[in-house]
Amino acid sequence: MTEQLTLEHFMDGVKRRNPGQPEFLQAVHEVADTILPFIAENPIYHKMQILERMTEPDRIVSFRVCWEDDEGHIRVNRGWRVQFNNAIGPYKGGCRFHPSVNESVLKFLGFEQQFKNSLTGLPMGGGKGGANFNPKGKSDNEVMRFCQSFMTELCRHIGPNIDVPAGDIGVGAREIGYMFGQYKRLTNKFEGILTGKGLEFGGSLIRTEATGYGAVYFLQCMLDRIGGGLEGANVAISGSGNVATYAAEKCLHMGAKVLTLSDSGGYIYDPDGIDAAKLDWIMELKNVRRGRISEYAAQYPGAEFHEGRPWGVPCDFAIPCATQNEIDEDEAKLLVKNGCKGISEGANMPTVVAGIKVFQDAGILYGPSKAANAGGVAVSGMEMSQNSARISWSEDELQKLLLETMQGIHDSCFRYGEGKGKGGGCDYLLGANVAGFVKVADAMLAYGVQ
Repeated sequence: MTEQLTLEHFMDGVKRRNPGQPEFLQAVHEVADTILPFIAENPIYHKMQILERMTEPDRIVSFRVCWEDDEGHIRVNRGWRVQFNNAIGPYKGGCRFHPSVNESVLKFLGFEQQFKNSLTGLPMGGGKGGANFNPKGKSDNEVMRFCQSFMTELCRHIGPNIDVPAGDIGVGAREIGYMFGQYKRLTNKFEGILTGKGLEFGGSLIRTEATGYGAVYFLQCMLDRIGGGLEGANVAISGSGNVATYAAEKCLHMGAKVLTLSDSGGYIYDPDGIDAAKLDWIMELKNVRRGRISEYAAQYPGAEFHEGRPWGVPCDFAIPCATQNEIDEDEAKLLVKNGCKGISEGANMPTVVAGIKVFQDAGILYGPSKAANAGGVAVSGMEMSQNSARISWSEDELQKLLLETMQGIHDSCFRYGEGKGKGGGCDYLLGANVAGFVKVADAMLAYGVQ
């Protein structure tokens, strides 16, 4: 490997161009660490500076979002749309509303999105957006006024063949409805410029379930390769939004016992397992009453509520579904020590780099987020297709397509990662990064220098 292809040399350049952006630098480091040896074996990618180009977004739009709260006070937030790469299709990626949102977070998410979307096999580029707005504690009218103001600016930069945003943390069915309504009012167009819409106005069946279901499907695919399964397994899950609750639901369908769920206040541990009835109660708590997960322990006395994250609970498998960097190195070691045999990441980049190394060194199954949680964007792509054709597919058709997509993603990862993990196992992180990279890179080569 030449000097120009060393990880240190490459990251020095990225750091100079992106100071003060730790989340983005972490995401790039994780990808570059696995991609650079592959590029060394295929020098055309180095000659054309493909990875360097893939770390630089096509554009970043930043804008002021002014809105009025229920007391008549003017509030000001900042919104962004990071359009990272459209080499293989229109920009596609969610919008996140959370106080932690900043340019670094959105660049990391958009960077990861281009690989994730590539892995689905669908014609979607990578993008991400959002605002440093916290919908928690806001009335429906306040959320509506914010969303309408946000879309008033965002509508200038999106379109069904340009950029198609979706939901993410803090952006659910309510927020998507308000934004779509404002887009329709401003443009006088009814077109599929958002995914995650309500079924009444162009949404797709199983979109809400897709990310959580897909993470479990990916875990099962990894287990199928080694002759294992989820029947009778204990599973620890973090989060309590759509991804977490539907991952829990699919685990129950496959005969596993779900022990934990969490929110920003802490986690619940139910030694008897969170069954279907309890899960329905949690969904009502979170989606209707917008309450805290701690209320579960009061409702079900056999359960416990603890502050912190659930990774100290002994389990066979872990599915982190909350947010980035929610498993640190010590928690990764604790999971391994307590007998965890596999991780499937439902959230985006939930494990720090040192934690990933712990899993890989232990030789346990590790499904990286760009592969394991791609089910959501895959069904979003299917929603785009349905909108374009003015049709609606049945739930059975979509369930079959989702399962086939996750199996295809797994097989692509396995193709490039087989035999390169601990003890000759599959390195799914390497496989996901290379498989996602190749499709985008080859398209960029075809376009020449731009």
